Amino acid sequence: MSSATAFTAGGLLAAAVATVAVGAYGVRLSRTTSDFLVASRTVGPHWNAAAISGEYLSAASFLGVAGLIAKYGADALWYPVGFTAGYLGLLLFVSAPLRRSGAYTVPDFAEFRLGSARVRRVAMLVVVTVCILYLIPQYQGAGLALKTLLGVPVWIGPVAVGAIVIANVVGGGMRSITFVQAFQYWLKLTAVAVPALALLALSASHHTDFGGPLPPTVDRPTTVTIETDVVVTVTDPAGVTVDGPNHDGALPGPGQYRLTQGTTLNLAAGAHTPVVAGAPASGADWIASGGGLGGNHPLYQVFSIMVATFLGAMGLPHVLVRFYTNPDGRAARRTALAVIALLSLFYLFPTLLGVFARLYVPQLLITGKADAAVLLLPSATIGGLPGHLLAALVAAGAIAAFLATSSGLLVSIAGALSTDVLRGRVRDFRLVALIAGLIPIPLSLIAPTLELSRGVGLAFAVAASTLCPLLMLGIWWRGLTAAGAIAGLVVGTSASGLAILVAVTGWVDDDALGGWPATLIGYPAAVTVPLAFATMVLVSRLTPADVPPDVARIFARMHVPERLGMGVERVPRG
Repeated sequence: MSSATAFTAGGLLAAAVATVAVGAYGVRLSRTTSDFLVASRTVGPHWNAAAISGEYLSAASFLGVAGLIAKYGADALWYPVGFTAGYLGLLLFVSAPLRRSGAYTVPDFAEFRLGSARVRRVAMLVVVTVCILYLIPQYQGAGLALKTLLGVPVWIGPVAVGAIVIANVVGGGMRSITFVQAFQYWLKLTAVAVPALALLALSASHHTDFGGPLPPTVDRPTTVTIETDVVVTVTDPAGVTVDGPNHDGALPGPGQYRLTQGTTLNLAAGAHTPVVAGAPASGADWIASGGGLGGNHPLYQVFSIMVATFLGAMGLPHVLVRFYTNPDGRAARRTALAVIALLSLFYLFPTLLGVFARLYVPQLLITGKADAAVLLLPSATIGGLPGHLLAALVAAGAIAAFLATSSGLLVSIAGALSTDVLRGRVRDFRLVALIAGLIPIPLSLIAPTLELSRGVGLAFAVAASTLCPLLMLGIWWRGLTAAGAIAGLVVGTSASGLAILVAVTGWVDDDALGGWPATLIGYPAAVTVPLAFATMVLVSRLTPADVPPDVARIFARMHVPERLGMGVERVPRG
């Protein structure tokens, strides 16, 4: 084992051990069902904000944002902007009323608001669906990280992360992972900020023109092995040779070339780097906005990303459940405000790393698998012991990203299923957490791998198309009925879920009908979110008799400040 690999393995091990140790401290404090579900509603705003930020900043944020910015440039910035701005909607419209409802889970809120066990069951199924869709890219990111850093088989990452997450959640539930996630936010911030600032100091003397007309270049001889078939754009073939079944030797000229699995691409020092088809080849195109993220109809792509990320945060079960842990609605609002500040600080650094990735590791643009950029940057730019230490720090941050988000998702699944399917006891929570933590492991290995931010963005689209309309209309519109809520949840889940299924299997040709089918499927939120809202409103209008008779009392509980004595805490089932 090389010294660099040893340092990296040490960083990964240290982060894992620290996570288990912090979780063990929380286990000592977990006794009751309320501890496991909502930490007995005793988490203060600042501590809760760090915990929310820790679980929210997933593999998509730590690795995927930098990769997308390196690959697509300015338009990829809508992902971190949307991921952060979604909390403004939570702050203004959801956090305080949701906490005042006294619910323990999103399905619990649905039954409280609409008085229907059927809505609760449907909402429970949606929660599980969103969480599983979100867990899969987390486990895939763990496999990518460990394979990139240590060269181990890809299945080891999901198994290792799954084991640690299951141990923490089964041991102490929400009480335990609150401590873990708060710790992991500061670890991730350090792990992404220190390399970004170091590279900023290093690149200050380069005076690089990122907006120039030329593509990025490699500064040393570089060999890239193609692991999956890819089409690349070559602007200048000088210094580029190919060893593969379709091409052998120098390329005949500029253009697009299909490289099959097993092909080796050799770049001489100073050669212009080919880029995956659809990504901007020149610096001028990369730094300009309006090009989208590959494919057709870029303006629609950007608008749909905004809808998914802005509204998706309001429908993420693992985020919503954390607001139930606040003592009251005022604390919930203060928590949301603090989260916006913490996320804004964090996302500065993946943005910088994405820019540096295009400068220092442009070979990742050839395969399109730029999610590894953050992992490879320290060793590619800073040599010796400092580079090894930075690489170990980044590795620790990466594993923290997978662990924190996966823990929150698993708590949401366990909370929903244990209270809605079983009797809601601590043993039920632990049993569900064990089973639910194992299921995504094989799914992450057989599911096609998308870019991490794109994969998480599709999960956001499902959340925005289902639980977001349920919460927004449930909190702010008295006319919502159980039938309308169920219809909207079914339509939103079906439409967005079908889009994800088709997107990951590649059933639709991007060139068909001018690319619109592939664009709508790859970025469904701009269609599926209005469709879900409209369905809930229309069906509710057609079933006015289903409006709960005590809707005025319900709205008073959600919107009247606690000091007036209108609120009543609900208790978990069983």
